[in-house]
Amino acid sequence: MQSMADALHTDRDLARRAAIHPVSTAADMRLWLARVPATRDFPADFDVMLRGQAALYTIEMSTSPGCLPCGDLWRKLSTFRARYGWQVRALGQEEAMLRSGRLGLPWVGNPVAWARPLSDPNRMVPIAIGTDHGANIARNAWLAARMLTGTRAAVGVRAMSKFTGIVGVRAPTSSSRKRR
Repeated sequence: MQSMADALHTDRDLARRAAIHPVSTAADMRLWLARVPATRDFPADFDVMLRGQAALYTIEMSTSPGCLPCGDLWRKLSTFRARYGWQVRALGQEEAMLRSGRLGLPWVGNPVAWARPLSDPNRMVPIAIGTDHGANIARNAWLAARMLTGTRAAVGVRAMSKFTGIVGVRAPTSSSRKRR
């Protein structure tokens, strides 16, 4: 008979596998992204608000070398930076893990992008877990800025799309005791 702790652990593992989509090739990544709906409708103040808030916010992203989704998200955030003027910078893995723990995210993967006010490093909202469509990233940054300036969090979170969870495949670990 399975204990309650084992059942909870199994449920978390199943949820984690359902939420994380590791990809090892650009084609795999494109296939996963093809399943993700892209935002098409934006509020009238969308562009103006994002450009107007550029001096107040930054986007920070965890990343790792050779990670396809990291490169994809970095490219999309660079386009976002050029269009709206927000700062974008890399975030260390330790800081990303601390942030995920504080917000109760069920896992930390590469990449994770966070929007936060420049004046307060302790207030942040995840805007992408795994890569996503550029339109969805922009929408999530807009919602994060709204949430960080007073819009009820539940309203903003409901409006965000489900995060794609498209992450890079980790380097395989050896099953041989000698190689460990």
